[in-house]
Amino acid sequence: MPIDRITLHLVNMRLVAPFETSFGVEHERQCVIVRVDADGLTGWGECPAEGAFGYSYETTTTAWHALKDFLIPRSLGQPVDAAAAHQLGEYLRGHNMARHGLESALWDIAAQQQGIALSKALGGRRDRVAVGVSVGIQASADALIARLEDYLAQGYGRIKIKIKPGYDLEIVKRVRARFPKILLQVDANSAYRLPDAPLFEALDDYGLLLIEQPLGWDDIYEHSKLQARLQTPICLDESIHALGHAALALELKACKVINIKPARVSGFTEARRIHDLCQARGIPVWCGGMLETGIGRAGNVALASLPNFTLPGDISASQRYYAEDIAEPLFALNPDSTLSVPTAPGLGVTVNEKALEKFTERKEIFGHG
Repeated sequence: MPIDRITLHLVNMRLVAPFETSFGVEHERQCVIVRVDADGLTGWGECPAEGAFGYSYETTTTAWHALKDFLIPRSLGQPVDAAAAHQLGEYLRGHNMARHGLESALWDIAAQQQGIALSKALGGRRDRVAVGVSVGIQASADALIARLEDYLAQGYGRIKIKIKPGYDLEIVKRVRARFPKILLQVDANSAYRLPDAPLFEALDDYGLLLIEQPLGWDDIYEHSKLQARLQTPICLDESIHALGHAALALELKACKVINIKPARVSGFTEARRIHDLCQARGIPVWCGGMLETGIGRAGNVALASLPNFTLPGDISASQRYYAEDIAEPLFALNPDSTLSVPTAPGLGVTVNEKALEKFTERKEIFGHG
């Protein structure tokens, strides 16, 4: 069945609260929603690139360009085939988030065609996935501790705090003194350099689950030098864009954990390859989050049901980020700090098209049907 029509939505949604990392503060979230129609079925994907530079070189503008001018013209009229879409995307040599937006919509349709949930199509085995919450930089240690108390009261069993130079060791000391037994990890978003190694050696004393992406966003080699000096596992995020990066990181012993964000690695196809490599090498993985709407969140939950996602992911409940979402049902935190994996065919959520139109700032339709 050929692809009849592809629709792009540029949406802008207000966050419940500002989210600050080492590279800036977000008050609202832009992303590109991809709708694919083929033979009476509709698939949805999300490209979580931001409106401005920060986490990635990709923005909503570059994603729209890559989709409109390269991926969509070569996809219309073609069969629904996520593997073929992945191969097509290889010609772009980058633009992974744009590629994920299209590929994930095709995975959605393919799972619907089979009458199975996306999690089953991907090879998932769990009906619930363990999750935690990512907490942005706060105005003070007291403010951070108050925020953590709230999230722990909601039932989150793992806490991740963002750090940056000047907001790191003393913050961790305060948090550990207040919460000596919680699962705790930190995320630097590439804010440090190798000469900062003594700081991370000091963090070894605080029982962290992991230290995420402390050094350069495109670095693997210097992470290998840092990991050799630490007991705490380094987790790579921004540095891993494809299977080859993961293989290099493991070969150099640059990390002991990998964060798999499907959008960062170009889609579910590549995400599964990285998962399988890490599983074969005994390296645990977890699913990161990028402030996704319910569309992207459903895909992340499905991916995290695969067997080697053994650490809690950053796939928090819907209300953590948005007062109103664009997909239903909303994801709610279970008492055991898990999210339930959708069981309906495909993504397992229904897009609220009225809400989608409400948040849409730009829309373009390609094809017919």
